[in-house]
Amino acid sequence: MIGPIMLIFLAGLILGIPIAIVLGLVSILPSIVDPSFAADIQYVIRGIVTGSDSTPILAIPLFILSGALMAKGGISKRLFDVFAYLVGKRTAGIPIAVIITSLFYGAISGSGIATTAAVGGMTIPILISLGYDKVFSAAMVATAGSLGVIIPPSIPLIMYGLTTGTSVGALFTAGILPGILIAFALMLYAYIYCKINGEDREKIDRNLNELRSKGFFRVLKESFWALLSPIIILGGIYSGIVTPTEAACVSVFYALIVCLFIYKTIRFQDIFKILVETVSSYGPLILLIALATVFGRVLTLLRAPMMIGEFLTGTFSSAITLLLAINVVFFILGMFLDVGPAIVILAPILLPAVSAVGINPIHFGIIMTVNLAIGMVTPPFGVNLFVAAPMVDTPVMELGKKAIPFIVFFAIALFIITFVPAVSLILL
Repeated sequence: MIGPIMLIFLAGLILGIPIAIVLGLVSILPSIVDPSFAADIQYVIRGIVTGSDSTPILAIPLFILSGALMAKGGISKRLFDVFAYLVGKRTAGIPIAVIITSLFYGAISGSGIATTAAVGGMTIPILISLGYDKVFSAAMVATAGSLGVIIPPSIPLIMYGLTTGTSVGALFTAGILPGILIAFALMLYAYIYCKINGEDREKIDRNLNELRSKGFFRVLKESFWALLSPIIILGGIYSGIVTPTEAACVSVFYALIVCLFIYKTIRFQDIFKILVETVSSYGPLILLIALATVFGRVLTLLRAPMMIGEFLTGTFSSAITLLLAINVVFFILGMFLDVGPAIVILAPILLPAVSAVGINPIHFGIIMTVNLAIGMVTPPFGVNLFVAAPMVDTPVMELGKKAIPFIVFFAIALFIITFVPAVSLILL
């Protein structure tokens, strides 16, 4: 029965049927075909309820809300000012400042789309005004936005932890160095690009002199609360003071206090609209998580994970060849599936197989997330490209072509992360 179910599942995805509908259909199909099958419709309904009834899952909407508040509050601009002040004078200093801003903003929002939208909406006009090619600028921001799903508090890492039973705190710790490594890889290409194509140093220096006229301590003072936010969120988790869910709650209150009373960039009447946007983003996601949980249980009853594990371990004789194959599969899937759905569907199925050949579950979670993060900027359906393209009025495919060199450097970092487990595990 497992064969037809997987074919129906793949056919639904190829035909563009919403993933939630496909998951619901394939979850109830076995009981329709075989009424004696344990997972009947009542089992599926109970699974949907229990799949969404979890305290750790509350971290997801809370981090989405916190990111939305900080995006509305202009946090990205204050982060950018500090990094532009520090590195703007160097070759490719402004593009590098944009990438560092994406890294830090990702440590606030946990979302690649939110990072691309918030950082891109603020920095792309600045880059264009300083003489940088608009397509290059948008491609860089779209690629750097993917850091939002790798650097903690990554929402996809939370989803991986929930669906596999892996410690979310350990996943957050494991995501730090890979996120930094990828950021350095992107900075390296930005440096090479600017070295080859040149920069309008007159415009850049004029802009920087205006920023530097404020003095470093004034710029730091204006940006202090923005810089402090990831320190509070991640410091609380790593010190053991709060759990990831509690840290998400703290981040919401921190965002409210900073944006309402310190920076005064949002008003009380804005909060309801932000809440509506958060619920609109989270509603489909929680349904997807619940249905994916049920689907995973149905597959377990059908012995699918065991069958897939036997196939993979029988086909690939070593962890290295298995990881190479998985990287290729994830790279292709990332072009068509969003990070969240891919993780909640595939992680529980593949984890037993990779664990059987000695791959650490935490390391595998990082590999999977980084692979799918590349898919966020890979044509034809890279979601970050669709976010960034309207900002420069450029077709998505043209932007995707310009992003290819960034993707190559991203993939080099992925190769290191995959085959040097210490990059992910050394901080644990």
